[in-house]
Amino acid sequence: MQVAVLNGVNLNALGERDPALYGGMSLNELENRIYRWARELGLSVRCLQTNHEGQFVDWCHEVRSWAGGVILNLGAWTHYSYAIRDAVELFDIPVVEVHLSDISKREEWRQHSVLEDVVSTRVIGKGPEGYREALAHLSETA
Repeated sequence: MQVAVLNGVNLNALGERDPALYGGMSLNELENRIYRWARELGLSVRCLQTNHEGQFVDWCHEVRSWAGGVILNLGAWTHYSYAIRDAVELFDIPVVEVHLSDISKREEWRQHSVLEDVVSTRVIGKGPEGYREALAHLSETA
């Protein structure tokens, strides 16, 4: 199965941004782990990250032609981007929403996800291991 991992706004600042919440790993280090975990599960993965909402929407449209599953971490867009939600709603494949921090225990405005009713499952507050759990979920649905 081919899996798209789409990371959103500010995830390029991993390792620099509040390590107590997001961990000390850089995005490059995280992506290397994701690639390794995917290989172990017999999955093929492509990781993408952008700080541009329109680019993220375009990627959602594009991956529909080749991906068998999607992992999304929208960053702050999680809480208000109905444009991305509408793009995600078009998927007819399993979609996993991932958050490094436990958004349910953070500021009130971070506790709501516009995606929660259009994804297959959610993995929150497990740090980088959340991506491994998301990959495992997708491999089980293949």
